[in-house]
Amino acid sequence: QVQLVESGGGLVQPGGSLRLSCAAPGTIFNINAMGWYRQAPGKQRELVAIITSGTNANYADSVKGRFTISGDNAQNTVFLQMNSLKPEDTAVYFCNVKYRIRLTNYDVWGQGTQVTVSS
Repeated sequence: QVQLVESGGGLVQPGGSLRLSCAAPGTIFNINAMGWYRQAPGKQRELVAIITSGTNANYADSVKGRFTISGDNAQNTVFLQMNSLKPEDTAVYFCNVKYRIRLTNYDVWGQGTQVTVSS
């Protein structure tokens, strides 16, 4: 059972910053994508940012210009730098890793980390 280790959530005031990190086991190879999703109470889980092929990043419109996703391929780690946080960014943030073993694709989720933006 592959497990992802997330860290970095917490409480921050509007306008503040947080940095999330997510580490996948070093035994995973052929990672296709690593990303962050979030789910606010009463809402569906949504994509926040995703990085593919180690360098190609895509963002939800709501976070463009404020959030930056980056990856450390050697460590199988992905980071999400969140700046200028807004109350509407409050949610549980989930890390996701998509990888492939031979002809089978796998999709793994982290346990989630709470981000609360409030004064």
